[in-house]
Amino acid sequence: MRHFASLVKCLAILPAFFIQTLCAQKTKPHNPVIEGWYADPEGVIFENKYWIFPTYSAKYRQQVFLDAFSSTDMVTWKKHPKIIDTSIIKWAYMAMWAPSIVKKDNKYFLFFSANDIQSIARNGVKDDTLGGIGIAVADKPDGPYKDYLGKPLINQFYNNAQPIDQFVFQDKDGQYYIIYGGWGRCNIGKLNENFTSLEKFPDGQLVKDITPKDYVEGPTLFIRNGRYYLMWSEGGWTNNTYKVAYAISNSVFGPFERLSTILEADETIATGAGHHSVINIPNTDEWYIVYHRRPIPNLDRDHRVTCIDKLYFNEDGTIKNVTMTFEGVRRKLKGK
Repeated sequence: MRHFASLVKCLAILPAFFIQTLCAQKTKPHNPVIEGWYADPEGVIFENKYWIFPTYSAKYRQQVFLDAFSSTDMVTWKKHPKIIDTSIIKWAYMAMWAPSIVKKDNKYFLFFSANDIQSIARNGVKDDTLGGIGIAVADKPDGPYKDYLGKPLINQFYNNAQPIDQFVFQDKDGQYYIIYGGWGRCNIGKLNENFTSLEKFPDGQLVKDITPKDYVEGPTLFIRNGRYYLMWSEGGWTNNTYKVAYAISNSVFGPFERLSTILEADETIATGAGHHSVINIPNTDEWYIVYHRRPIPNLDRDHRVTCIDKLYFNEDGTIKNVTMTFEGVRRKLKGK
């Protein structure tokens, strides 16, 4: 009887042991950083927190909303579900993806692509302009958001660039630019003061073509030591050829001469790594790359997960190859 009582006691504590073990694992750095299928992550810092705004990775007809995630240490993430969806953006009906967000005048402007429009409408008769790049606005990073323009900001195929995969960037003089484009073309446009339209350049152009060699999609841009780093994705987003390359220029308009790839498939970790963003810890030279990749084995086109790893530079300013990890990173932000 005593042995039976001891066995019952042991069995009673086992669930607690497993729960404690699971919780301990959750508090350790790990990749992927968030649960579920998510891609195209925009990583930013707002209100002394890290934020990730990703694409919900699913069939286009199921991509009708965007979630957000926040963290103080890059390890434990809080989910903010459906911060925006097609019930708010009336002109969007599918393929909401690749969010980019900036804070301006105490408002949060969330740029996104919707509807996967084509240069020729699906009926083959007229231009397809029902969609493109839109903007939502909110008072907080997690919303609630509302449609800012009530229509797309960009729905034309300037320089044959599909209006998707936008990244919004503030230059050293405070000017905001939008860098975007699919189908192997990359454009830059100048946003007007209140983000209601693009402002023409002095030569009359609405956008400029800054496409580097082998560019496919997913641009992002940052400044380090006074130089402009343009990064983008190459290969095919549906398979293991997806990868990240970059160029450096002394101007936001380039020229951007391709240097090399810095993130590629690693058959021991994951494949199809790409469509990323970059986080710089304020007042430091500490950098992180936030990206998606395909776990191994991968059985579906949309099985993509969001990860974070360190980004390192050589002494001459070139970027070292990124080492993908399962361990991930931990980095707490200092309080204000």
